Amino acid sequence: MRYIILLASTLAMVSPLSHATEILRIFTWDGYVTTQDLIAINQQLKVHDYNIEAQVISPLASGPEQMFDVIRSGKCDISFLTLNYIKMQEEKTAKLLQVIDTQSPRMPNYKKLKTELTSLPMGVVKQGSVYIPFGGGAYGIWANMNKLTTDELPVSVKDLWDEKWKGKLSLAKGQIQPNIALVMLSMDKPPFYINDLINSGNRRQAMQFVADEAQLQTNLLYQQVHSFWDGTPSYDQELLLTSSYGVEIASKNAEGGQWQYVQFEEGSTVWLDTINFAKHLSGAKLEAAEIVANYFIGKSVQSRLVNELGMVSVSNLVENNSLLDNNPDFFPNRCSGNLMTKLPTTSWTSCQIQR
Repeated sequence: MRYIILLASTLAMVSPLSHATEILRIFTWDGYVTTQDLIAINQQLKVHDYNIEAQVISPLASGPEQMFDVIRSGKCDISFLTLNYIKMQEEKTAKLLQVIDTQSPRMPNYKKLKTELTSLPMGVVKQGSVYIPFGGGAYGIWANMNKLTTDELPVSVKDLWDEKWKGKLSLAKGQIQPNIALVMLSMDKPPFYINDLINSGNRRQAMQFVADEAQLQTNLLYQQVHSFWDGTPSYDQELLLTSSYGVEIASKNAEGGQWQYVQFEEGSTVWLDTINFAKHLSGAKLEAAEIVANYFIGKSVQSRLVNELGMVSVSNLVENNSLLDNNPDFFPNRCSGNLMTKLPTTSWTSCQIQR
């Protein structure tokens, strides 16, 4: 009898563990997934009888190498990769992702996405697409108008190398590609020139170009830098210029800042963030990931990107998509390689914020 009692007690302890809630790990940029989002997502998963809970992992995303390391370690299930990260360095990150079932019945909102953004070469492998468009914007330089006048602003990207900006500029640390894009533009090259050479089979030419010209120009630019930011741009009032994706600007200006987007004559580098599934996902967790992705490309989140983060929505469900409405060619040539566009100088005036 004692044996039966002990066995029953053991089963009672083991049973709950066999039904323990699985964790769906989301790896994202700061501000993309709110507490309210997680509540809504987990309610949806519960309604659909998934014993799975979505959680945002730490650390938050900060750059391509860091994101690659986290995904490779198997510590996340869903990621929010910037599009050009996917195929950087011989597609090493793409190899960690799985092809998206865009026809899944759990992702009805996929059909509402802007079709020109759903098959971009930077996110497509032989088997199919490894990304779902999420939202975009423009990376650029912002000027501290508390200390500058309009006449003092740089006109060309080349102006950033002028002595007047030495020690007065801040650039990204972990996100090197935007800095290299500035270097390429200053040399009258497309922003992804080096990457394009490598992808076209001209690796030796690319290496020679870097050794002979690009590295020197990059070193000279970095000598201009007062500080490098990692994760969140620097808006130190000692700075005159800072690089940024623009999503914090409204909050900084509400605090007394006067940061203004610098419209270079060469145009602006645009970016697109995406949703991706790790290759190891399968079964119920993959189905749950599709439900989560569908939520983030739905009207409520996509509207928040526009109204609170000053971003470009990728969904046709959003009625007021100001940056795209003001500039239909925001994503030129379907972002096939050189993500450049000329933005109207007034397009950032209604940005509201915090990435």
